[in-house]
Amino acid sequence: MATGTIIIAGSVAFLILIFALKGLKIVQQSEVIIIERLGRYNKTLESGINIIWPIIDAPRQIHWRKEVEYEGQVFSTYKLSNKIDLREAVFDFPKQNVITKDNVNVQINALLYFQIMDPVRAVYEIENLPDAIEKLTQTTLRNVIGELELDQTLTSRDTINSKLQTILDDATNKWGVKVNRVELQDINPPHDIQEAMNKQMYAERERRAQVLEAEGLKTASILEAEGVKESEINKAEGEKKSEILKAEGIAQAKITVAEAEAEAIRLISNEIDKKGDPLKYLVAVKYIETLEKMVEGEDNKTIYMPYEATGVLSSLGGIKELLNK
Repeated sequence: MATGTIIIAGSVAFLILIFALKGLKIVQQSEVIIIERLGRYNKTLESGINIIWPIIDAPRQIHWRKEVEYEGQVFSTYKLSNKIDLREAVFDFPKQNVITKDNVNVQINALLYFQIMDPVRAVYEIENLPDAIEKLTQTTLRNVIGELELDQTLTSRDTINSKLQTILDDATNKWGVKVNRVELQDINPPHDIQEAMNKQMYAERERRAQVLEAEGLKTASILEAEGVKESEINKAEGEKKSEILKAEGIAQAKITVAEAEAEAIRLISNEIDKKGDPLKYLVAVKYIETLEKMVEGEDNKTIYMPYEATGVLSSLGGIKELLNK
């Protein structure tokens, strides 16, 4: 009898322990668990230690996207989890074909950064949240790119990202999700269009190089012309200053000679005026100097006889008279 009682008590204790362990839930930081009681939403378990009633309380599972690597390739799969991660998550969507406004088929893959803000709505407002976000992103991307031509698609990546982020954020707000940003990774046009774009790019670079070379030659010619002009101006100014200085020197020399001659004449006049007529003296001196220049030279044997010899003799006579006095 005692043995049966012990077995029953042990079984009850074991059941209580299992019951307690089932009712104890530990939630990690930045995660929550949705609890349903008898199939209806009851409460949301926050991070830390939580207690629920086993059997009547059960966690609600949610689909979550997981990337699996197989043979060097990454594949996306969906799994069921009873924990909801509140941290920012990123979905890397595979490349998909999108047709632009000018009917060019391009391949685009995108990155989506989002965060669950309301776990209750993320569970009850949508059946498969990751799949819904992926499909919504793909259709929105097709709609946005379909409104743009290829050139606009290649050059307006920031505008496309911003537009996608706004549209997706508004659409997922009902699911308790906030889309923080969208990034387009690659935009790959068809091969023939890529070759045409490369040729156009090379031609544009060649044109820019020729323009820069022409501008460089033009600038060099302008600088050379300005240098020659500046050199000619400096040379002309130097010659002008040289001529001015030379003329000033000649003028100064003539003034100095004239002043010296005037001073000599003045001194001679002062001395001769005391004894006779200075005019006759000066004329006679000039006459003799002129005759001296006429007979210069070693081989000169010509004898000059003044036409008015009496005038010369009278001048000599005047000099003699002055000397006698």
